[in-house]
Amino acid sequence: MSFNIAVAGKGGVGKTTVAGLLVRYLVERGLTPVLAVDADSNTNLNEVLGLTVEFTLGDAREEMKKPSNQSPSMTKDMFIEMRVNQCLVESTGFDLIAMGRPEGAGCYCAANHLLTDCMDKLAGNYRYLVIDNEAGMEHISRVTTQKVDLFLAISDTSRRGLTAAKRVVELAQEMNILTGKHYLVVSMAPEPVPDALRQAVEEVGLPVAGYIPQDAELAAWDLAGRPISQLPAENPVVEAAFALFGRVVPEV
Repeated sequence: MSFNIAVAGKGGVGKTTVAGLLVRYLVERGLTPVLAVDADSNTNLNEVLGLTVEFTLGDAREEMKKPSNQSPSMTKDMFIEMRVNQCLVESTGFDLIAMGRPEGAGCYCAANHLLTDCMDKLAGNYRYLVIDNEAGMEHISRVTTQKVDLFLAISDTSRRGLTAAKRVVELAQEMNILTGKHYLVVSMAPEPVPDALRQAVEEVGLPVAGYIPQDAELAAWDLAGRPISQLPAENPVVEAAFALFGRVVPEV
């Protein structure tokens, strides 16, 4: 049984950066194998990890709706399992799979059911799952029944970001997919952290895992299209993120 960590928050708050650094943290500490799941319809976790995605679960689901794409000798279960395996991008210590676009027109109940079964079986092969979500959790809930053991709600230093982080935790609880602990992570924070920001964070009412600082090197890497998860170990964002993970991520 894998230990499932979900990362979520509104767009632009650094959640995918946190997810990518979390994958690196687990791999460097030998807590492998890890499955990174990009559950954001705006797929870009692969860019943070320095990988290329050519086929997504959304593509597999679309193909399954077209019988002409399937061999007559292959059942739907066999077809979707083959396609899911083709979605996997392998790397050292971890694999990546992307959910891709949400459903189009028509009924996807049968396709989602088969994807759910296949993804649940696949998850059993990994020690940790790191799931990068958009602010809405419906996308992940339709494609896996895996419960979330640790939920990291990411916010920037804005009031809107903090409010969105609180709401996404509440949504995960309402959908009954959050069974473990949850924490708030504040990214792009100035140093030292202003008292006004600490007060705003306290008012949100979520347990705080820590603050990740603003960093010019990270911004430059992002602009150049370099994989942020490969930032030098002495980078302040990497140091802060790893210290934070050390406090809240259990070794299983």
